[in-house]
Amino acid sequence: MPKGKETDPGEGRRASDRGRYGRLTRERVLATALEVVDRDGLSGLSMRKLGGELGVEAMALYRYAAGKGALLDGLVEAFYQELEEDLTAKRQEEQHPQGDDWRQELKHIALATHGVALRHPNMVPLLATRLLSTPLARRPAAVLRSDERVLALLHGAGLGDRRTVEVHRAFTAWLLGYLLVELRAMDDEPGEPDPAFRLGLHRMPAQEFPRLRATAIALDGQGGQEQLAAGLDALLGS
Repeated sequence: MPKGKETDPGEGRRASDRGRYGRLTRERVLATALEVVDRDGLSGLSMRKLGGELGVEAMALYRYAAGKGALLDGLVEAFYQELEEDLTAKRQEEQHPQGDDWRQELKHIALATHGVALRHPNMVPLLATRLLSTPLARRPAAVLRSDERVLALLHGAGLGDRRTVEVHRAFTAWLLGYLLVELRAMDDEPGEPDPAFRLGLHRMPAQEFPRLRATAIALDGQGGQEQLAAGLDALLGS
């Protein structure tokens, strides 16, 4: 196909966006892309594969994402949108307004983020890489609302401007770092019942990495929400 035709409006209409589930929407495209990443990992996502999942030609997807980068940004947006929905549902379930204890509110946000990350562990690296490459003002509204929520909470609690920035930075760094460590890839042979062989410790020279080999099995375990909350308590001085 000639290069110019990819951006020609008339040609775009020929690539029908009516798939096996009806006409596409941006929400459906992103939801299906998230399913692909959950199942096959980030390396398993392509416009061609996504088109196949939706029952349309890959070209039809360019109406909803200008390219692979825009699709990845959309996945980050979907992650934060799911977080926003979880926070809203939890607050309605508990039937009380936002509390006065800003530390508890930050912990509530962190635990909800951890919950979404556990549902979509393959997404967590994107939270760092896409935000590193996307300027603040160009980030999706759902991502910006996440920062706005924390800043408004701290400002409303009476923290000064400098302290608000310090706490926001510390909270964001700890939460993202914790998720990256918690969900990092560890298994070399996932089906291997012996932990040492499952982690591939025989691939690490014992003389060069003695402490890492001795500690790897313990590092393979997850700290969970309990250690996440304990770390926040220590960080925020609760």
